[in-house]
Amino acid sequence: MAHQRQAGIQVNSPDHVAVSIIIAVFNGRATLQQCIDSIRQQTLANKELIVIDGGSQDGTVDLLRANAAWISYWESEPDRGIYHAWNKALAHAHGEWICFLGADDFLCDPSVLERTVVQLQKLPQDIRVAYGRIMLIGEDGEPTRSIGQPWARETFRQHMSIPHVGTMHRRTLFEQNGDFDESFQIAGDYELLLRELKTGDAAFIPDIIVAGQRLGGISTAAGNNLKIKKEVWRAQRMHGLPLQWGAVLKEAADEYLQLALRKVLGEKATGKLLAWRKNHVKR
Repeated sequence: MAHQRQAGIQVNSPDHVAVSIIIAVFNGRATLQQCIDSIRQQTLANKELIVIDGGSQDGTVDLLRANAAWISYWESEPDRGIYHAWNKALAHAHGEWICFLGADDFLCDPSVLERTVVQLQKLPQDIRVAYGRIMLIGEDGEPTRSIGQPWARETFRQHMSIPHVGTMHRRTLFEQNGDFDESFQIAGDYELLLRELKTGDAAFIPDIIVAGQRLGGISTAAGNNLKIKKEVWRAQRMHGLPLQWGAVLKEAADEYLQLALRKVLGEKATGKLLAWRKNHVKR
């Protein structure tokens, strides 16, 4: 049975929301509180938080009730996956800019949204996607490395070169291009951004690390790389982009090799071998 609730305290008037933060979660109690706290502590006043839970049974709903004062809207009911959850959340978002976090992600410091909005206000209206850097967090909870590179359309047309966690989407992007395609399971964010960026431009904010992303989520879990690549190739075909078949076959062969190594050597040993290859073998 669906459970929906408006928070007892609205963080902002819908007419004065600069940023809407959307979280999709399913059985994410272990990390969700840190994510919510990182949003609650932001110095940016005109923000809102929307949480769509997929019918969790691990205490996530109790956590949402306990944090209701900081959440503009939340609900808990079974859904069809992350893009269905995000689409449902968009119907409740009032912000001029909208960003998405996973339940195991978090904003890096209390001023990051305020500093990001300062940069967003400098952008022309035809720029509808803006992103900074994100910090990858290892299984031990320690930062590993930051990722995010200057905007280059041709690079993006070849692969998802934008770290989507914390990426800012102008509301008009969804109004003009529509919602996420729910037939995708992992690369729906890439397909949506292709609608805008195969011919348009994004803005890179180089001096801001927006969020921390824990390794091991659906987009970073071992074994999902080939599935991601297949969905990326499908998105490219949908948008009439030419596939570089030599690179496609090489990447597919590489992924199958990695899967075979994981079965034989195990995850840890395979990770060490791949790290060694990355540092010692020219490709």
